[in-house]
Amino acid sequence: MPEDTPVLEIRDLHKAYGDLEVIKGVDITAHRGDVVSLIGSSGSGKSTILRCANLLEDSQQGDILFKGEPVTWKGTGHGRHPADPKQVLRIRTNLSMVFQQFNLWAHMTILQNVMEAPLTVLGRDRAEVEKSARRYLDKVGIGDKCDVYPAQLSGGQQQRAAIARALCMEPEALLFDEPTSALDPELEQEVIRVIKDLAAEGRTMMIVTHDMKMAHDVSDHVVFLHQGKIEEQGAPEELFGAPKTDRLRGFLSATAH
Repeated sequence: MPEDTPVLEIRDLHKAYGDLEVIKGVDITAHRGDVVSLIGSSGSGKSTILRCANLLEDSQQGDILFKGEPVTWKGTGHGRHPADPKQVLRIRTNLSMVFQQFNLWAHMTILQNVMEAPLTVLGRDRAEVEKSARRYLDKVGIGDKCDVYPAQLSGGQQQRAAIARALCMEPEALLFDEPTSALDPELEQEVIRVIKDLAAEGRTMMIVTHDMKMAHDVSDHVVFLHQGKIEEQGAPEELFGAPKTDRLRGFLSATAH
């Protein structure tokens, strides 16, 4: 793959539920090491874009390219689906998603949760996976919680376990869908610290967030969505410092604490 090939590229994406079009022709690119944040009010389509990129949702039109390789489709419109299940699995395992709700398995310890996908999906060696799972749990600051169950952890600790689980897949990029919105403010800070550390390491990330400070601090590029379209985008300094559109100005003043 040439150095300048984006890790993830979305071109002219359209997504509808029945007659309701929620994404109306969106283009977003994340190069290696880019942190791209998607902001906008609820219902603007942010999370849907992430789910389409990870092929958790089918889009009706447009291209999704992973490291220059386009997703192959069969059918058109509402009948359009990815054509190759192997390709879907390969892309999905390389774009690890961290959800708003932590989605940890309640009956497994934290260590088992983090090890599960590399073992079952990637078929990696158990001793090797355990070593990297412990390393990532240390990295997110909960290495001492390996043997406890999710119910015994705070929300912030559960979300950090979910991030370790995503990292343990050794993905090309991480997709975060509102990673802090289910958390109390003080627990939110623990998770934001981890995300900042990952950004500083140069990991490729696409983040849907309500947290404007985090978007400002960690992003290379911010995309402001309004009703399924990109209203404005650019470097965080420009977007937050000198918004060009009334809509973005209104949105930022409404979200300022």
